Amino acid sequence: MALTFQSASYSHTGMVRQLNEDACLALSERGLWVVADGMGGHAAGDYVSSLIVDALRGVPPLADLTIYGEALVQRLQDLNAEVRQETARRGLSMMGSTVVVLAVREDQGECVWAGDSRLYRLRDGVLQGLSSDHSYVQELIDSGLLNEAQARVHPRANIVTRAIGVEARLALSRVTLDILPGDTFLLCSDGLNKTAEDHEIRDVLAHPNPYEVVRSLVHLGLTRGAPDNITAIVVKAT
Repeated sequence: MALTFQSASYSHTGMVRQLNEDACLALSERGLWVVADGMGGHAAGDYVSSLIVDALRGVPPLADLTIYGEALVQRLQDLNAEVRQETARRGLSMMGSTVVVLAVREDQGECVWAGDSRLYRLRDGVLQGLSSDHSYVQELIDSGLLNEAQARVHPRANIVTRAIGVEARLALSRVTLDILPGDTFLLCSDGLNKTAEDHEIRDVLAHPNPYEVVRSLVHLGLTRGAPDNITAIVVKAT
């Protein structure tokens, strides 16, 4: 099935941070969208998130989704090694970034991610998280030791267990998706989902205009104090 995709992106430093360490890429014509949330401070996180976006932009837009997905994964694996080398060269203890990628071809999609940047899908009024956080609190949720509300305010809620540049071996997660006309996807950094509830995100995503949706989502986070950078990309399939 031949689908068309409309998208919009918006990133904001937030109300507390001095530097926006998030980066995003929205290439509807290529069927590629990326959100990266840098870590490390002192421009290190900003460097890595921007590096991810630039690197994935440079991957040739192959027609076969499986082969394209493999190329994106390989580029992220290569980038992991490059970031670790640069971290050592700078004499830093850590530079890194989470990443979530959505690639589509016709009515098929593939999500690749590391860390706690997320991909959601709104279908027929139901919001579903398609990625699962690589984080300390998600492990506690999966073990039944925390619920979502407790995880949101947990003192170690910012600790991720996977990210670009953190470990010598990068473990990426991947899922494949069937896409239907009317599906709406949201890629976001954790600055959004830690300030907005799922039902609020669902209600905003129902609006037909992607540009107004991303502005509204980021504004929602800002009204809650936005202690972190906030980045959102909305993709609508028709």
